[in-house]
Amino acid sequence: MAQDPRAQFRQWLESGEARLQPITLPQRELWENSPVPVAHPANHICGVIEINGPITPEQCEAALQRVIERQEALRISFLPGKERPLQMIRATGTASFGFRVLKAGEVLDDVMLETYRQPFDLLQGPLHRVELIRRETNDHVLAFAFHHAIADGWSLGVFVQDLCTAYVMGLTGLRKAMAVGVMGLKNTLPPVAQTYTEWAAAERAIWQPAELTRRAGFWKSQLAGSGRIWRGTPGTAPLQRWVAVIPADLVRGVKSLAVSHGTTLFSALLAAFQLTLAKWTGKDDILVGTPVANRNKEAVRATMGYFAGVVPLRGQIDPARNFSNHLRAVSAATLDAFANAMPFAELAAAISVAPTTSEHAIFDVRFALQNHPVPDVVLPRISTKLRVRSTGTARFDLGCELTEAGNEMEVVWLFKPQRIPAAELAGLHELFLTVLTAASKNPASRVADLT
Repeated sequence: MAQDPRAQFRQWLESGEARLQPITLPQRELWENSPVPVAHPANHICGVIEINGPITPEQCEAALQRVIERQEALRISFLPGKERPLQMIRATGTASFGFRVLKAGEVLDDVMLETYRQPFDLLQGPLHRVELIRRETNDHVLAFAFHHAIADGWSLGVFVQDLCTAYVMGLTGLRKAMAVGVMGLKNTLPPVAQTYTEWAAAERAIWQPAELTRRAGFWKSQLAGSGRIWRGTPGTAPLQRWVAVIPADLVRGVKSLAVSHGTTLFSALLAAFQLTLAKWTGKDDILVGTPVANRNKEAVRATMGYFAGVVPLRGQIDPARNFSNHLRAVSAATLDAFANAMPFAELAAAISVAPTTSEHAIFDVRFALQNHPVPDVVLPRISTKLRVRSTGTARFDLGCELTEAGNEMEVVWLFKPQRIPAAELAGLHELFLTVLTAASKNPASRVADLT
């Protein structure tokens, strides 16, 4: 990098090494509606791949470089602009890759947190970081982090698929990869069907003022009079993380409940979660935010980037209503909300939510059923397992993230101790399980009796 970054950037732009694009509609939420600075590690998306088998750091780094060549999101950094920042997209990029051997006495989670929480330089980039950590000769973990501005949860699966494909190419060569017919992998890394900036341009064309105004009318009515669960400033320290499970028999019960009521698993879980929070906080108006993948076209399913949107979901609790009717109301409200989803930055502006440095716009609880695809790949003499790692975020006060894990369901609770003391998290989870169990066994029960 030249001593004068501005001169270097100008040279890149003039030579065609870099080009400028407006930030995307999802990216705007990070700059305009988040209570933490955009460069804060709270805005990192993280994961880990457990690897058993003979690999080398050199092969991994070469594979990462091939993915960077395919995915322009990994070549993005951001320049300040007069009104909003601009994406600077490089024609080429360099892998941010590290290797270390886990030393005696070191704790793997602590080492990975160093990778996850080290800030990125948004101006110079790169906005990715990958570290291969060797535990034993053929026992590794690959920890990786992306800034949320260039990746979402779906992108993690795309990244792993591309990385494994690129690794096979480097290890065996294209001909051998084709000959052995490696399961679940492509034999080349062709250009993506639609780049992230091409998708962003198409999105901007869709969201014309008339459509934004129409949907804004729905949200003004839907959110009128809604309130937060907590008030006051909780600080910007990373959320703590507590992991639990929903047992297999209860998961089956909740799925049967959803089927019998003609709703989705998401609606059944959300309905129980709303009641859990209502019983826990004593409030009867529960507003949460949930992510949506926003990848409705096949062309972008293999493209990395920040596509995801956020949809507010409001539940007004009537203790006298039975759970069946509550679930049907939640399902109908959820369908309406998804049908009227709009870019979150535009939604916040439409309902005149002023930016704040202490609270996320509109809601303070995140609820998510993680259903983005996780690739099932098979590599010669190597086994892999991807785990998405929720490392905590200061953008919300409480998060409940559910992921199906075999017949069970993993529940990751992300929380601020200023809101919910760590010692009480187990009680909150047990209350969630109690509500789920009672609702599954006797949905005709009144909401007030589901304890």
